[in-house]
Amino acid sequence: MKKRTKISILFSGILTLILLIILFNNTNSILGFAEGKKVKIGAGKKEVNVPSELQKLNDAFVNVGSQVTPSVVSIVVTTKAQQTNPRQFDEFFKYFPNDPKSPQPKSEDFQIQGGGSGVVVTSDGYIITNNHVIENSNEDGIEVIFNNSKRSKAKLIGRDPLTDVAVIKVEMENLQPVFFANSDDVKVGQWVLAIGSPLGLNSTVTAGIISYIGRRIDIIQDNYGVENFIQTDAAINPGNSGGALVNINGEVVGINTAIASNNYRYQGYGFAIPINLVKSVAEDLIEYGKVNRGYIGVQIQSVDETLAKANGLVKPEGVFVQSVLEDGAAKKAGVQEGDIILSIDSKQLKTSNELQAYVAAKHPGDVVKLQVWRNKSNIEIPVSLKARSVENQTVALNDNSGSKLDKKLETKTADFKSLGFSVEKATNNIMSTRKVVSEILVKEVRKFSEAETRGLRAGDIIIEIDKKSVNKIEEFETILKQKKSGEAVMLRVKDTNGSSRFVAFEITAN
Repeated sequence: MKKRTKISILFSGILTLILLIILFNNTNSILGFAEGKKVKIGAGKKEVNVPSELQKLNDAFVNVGSQVTPSVVSIVVTTKAQQTNPRQFDEFFKYFPNDPKSPQPKSEDFQIQGGGSGVVVTSDGYIITNNHVIENSNEDGIEVIFNNSKRSKAKLIGRDPLTDVAVIKVEMENLQPVFFANSDDVKVGQWVLAIGSPLGLNSTVTAGIISYIGRRIDIIQDNYGVENFIQTDAAINPGNSGGALVNINGEVVGINTAIASNNYRYQGYGFAIPINLVKSVAEDLIEYGKVNRGYIGVQIQSVDETLAKANGLVKPEGVFVQSVLEDGAAKKAGVQEGDIILSIDSKQLKTSNELQAYVAAKHPGDVVKLQVWRNKSNIEIPVSLKARSVENQTVALNDNSGSKLDKKLETKTADFKSLGFSVEKATNNIMSTRKVVSEILVKEVRKFSEAETRGLRAGDIIIEIDKKSVNKIEEFETILKQKKSGEAVMLRVKDTNGSSRFVAFEITAN
């Protein structure tokens, strides 16, 4: 028994050893390892037939990115802040609307950094950026970071708040300047790339198309501000300001400036200053340190369908002249209030900001030719542009529809319900103060009415209808009653500040 037991134990040991050897040799296989074998993963090289047009577009994006990126820099700005608005130093980027949740900085002095982008425009170091990127910088507080990580302090050469353009300079040589396109040739639907340093990420390239031309978004808070932005859906974020918007040929068509967003991040649309305007401003800043800009001297608005109809135009086009400034270039040349400027130097005009942007690239003494629509005929008026003079101060007359004593004399009224406003007889005091002979005072303008939409305001005095003087309420009422539904009428009014303007209505049936 003992001998048989020993043999059994020996046999069991040998069997166990064999099983261990087998198990050990197959462990790698069980665990998924392929020891000793050369492994190939993937399906090898894929044979694809990419359409040649798509491959060319892809190659164009790659080429543009590689060619232009070295010419686009990151700008870091140091500022000594005292009391600021909530978003002023959030990468020095212009936003709208205001963010109510943004924290308020403390009032005591402190150093703070912001940033943006810039575009190299000369080999010896001139760089274009936005005014809002550098406008509050400390002395020696502007630093430029290049695509190859080189850094250099920059000097402010000049800035122009009215176009949001600025020029800085670094003391470096052999830099790579960008190529400029003709931004007048930009078309909606054209491919573009935005290059800059959004959110602190240097040398970022995004792609999209031109989605609108000549956009006004009211971020330049100045009556003389020039806004004629190129709109794009290429992703633009805080920090892209001052960077390049380039076409598929690698030419700069605009300088990225703003975004349309509710949360101060990319939501679909960005805006760039057309490079033709930027170039004109930058050349002046480099040569003179300031912009020598010519002015026509008119207050204008775009022509819509109602205004066109009221002036006998077949379709909405041109720029309507609300008023002509005294001692201005337009006044001297013979431009009149109520004129419609159809073109300037043969360039057709559709919006008021197109005229502003064109003139902003001109200098005092330059002569522009206006094609003007007046009394249903075309006339040509050459205008020699003048420099901007000291602004005439408009004095508010504090006119609140006369004194209590005068109000007792008010009698005649008329209500134009379909248009949404009513008038009453102006007091002698009001007429004397406004220097008018018309007694037709706008008493009320109803909310959401045609009158409110078109810009009529309570307190306005109506002095003309269809460019003919009108003084009496009865006369005014008679003329309006003769108008047929669908026709347009144009009023000239004088507001409580003594300024005159035109307001056009389309007549609707009562």
